[in-house]
Amino acid sequence: METETQISRWRLILGQESQERFQGMQDFSLNEEQDLMDQALAAIYNRRESGGFGNGAGKGPSNPQISRWLGDVRSLFDKELVTVIQGDAMNRCGLKQLLFEPELLNNLEPDVNLAATLMMLKEQIPKRSKDSVRSFIEKIVEQVNKLLEQDIKRAVTAAVNRRKHSPIPSAAALDYKMTIERNLKHYNPELKTIVPEHFYFYDRTSTTAANKWTVILDIDQSGSMGESVIYSSIISCILASMTSLKTRIVAFDTNVVDLTEKSDDPVDLLFGFQLGGGTNIERSVAYCEQFIENPSKTLFFLISDLEEGGNRAGFVRRMEEMKESGVTVVCLLALADGGKPYYDDQMAKRLAGLNIPCFACNPQMLPLLLERALKGQDLESFQKEFEKRKG
Repeated sequence: METETQISRWRLILGQESQERFQGMQDFSLNEEQDLMDQALAAIYNRRESGGFGNGAGKGPSNPQISRWLGDVRSLFDKELVTVIQGDAMNRCGLKQLLFEPELLNNLEPDVNLAATLMMLKEQIPKRSKDSVRSFIEKIVEQVNKLLEQDIKRAVTAAVNRRKHSPIPSAAALDYKMTIERNLKHYNPELKTIVPEHFYFYDRTSTTAANKWTVILDIDQSGSMGESVIYSSIISCILASMTSLKTRIVAFDTNVVDLTEKSDDPVDLLFGFQLGGGTNIERSVAYCEQFIENPSKTLFFLISDLEEGGNRAGFVRRMEEMKESGVTVVCLLALADGGKPYYDDQMAKRLAGLNIPCFACNPQMLPLLLERALKGQDLESFQKEFEKRKG
């Protein structure tokens, strides 16, 4: 049985061209499900033989045919493979225009790269597809938000709530960690729970505007940063929802746009970005400087590939001055799940020489980075730890 399975897999890998060779093997045949897999894969990878989804620009595929193909792919393959096949279909079969058909978008498996492509092409999306595109983007936002929100809020709370305690009870200000730690000795075996004798509450007066951390996210919206823009937007909205922080959200290419007012809705925020175009990082950093009220309580994230098309020396000088003033400065070359980021290696080395950490960060690592930065801990050691994990 194992041998038959391996033979079938090789037949699917090699495609329909290899059918005659496999027919020579005794009792070999694809079962019904494998035959459907074969047809679905052939539509992309054996287009000359199968005709794919259509032949020629004037004989494009019918919507029902594509919809059936999408349905087959999603039912036959694992979720991870579905996103790979969808990406190949776009590149090999010219499906970019077909993505703008509402009924097709409703059948697509949510994928960050695909969402980034849609965002880049949003100005060309016809009116009949705008609602479907927004719905598709909302699915991505919901997935990422579910993945990151609790960890980010937990990390920020752990960092900014390191303050003195108050005798005034308040459920919202309860220090759960200390209350549990100090009352472990009061564990009741019969009730199987801790019965606290004393509760600890944070002093809420220390969260006044003057004591709040300011987090500035300066986000590169050039074409290479699509996936990073999506993650950055969602993370920005999570941070902006926390009253213990003051959050600024800035997007730039050759121009600078302040998107802070759109932080109530990550989908609206995403549609505020204009992916593509050149890069002037120095101009965006200059704009962000006005929001630094207390340098020692400011965390500046530059999310960029560092491909500076403006004043390179001016950019480095501004970053150095910001760092020396006491601001915690971090450069994220990419904020994405997969792939090695493309970036200006020379510029990254110049910033690293100023003790400004520059690295590509997996979104799941960001909560830990945030906590360490807000606690004033050494970020160079975090960078080394992160690189070691990747290796």
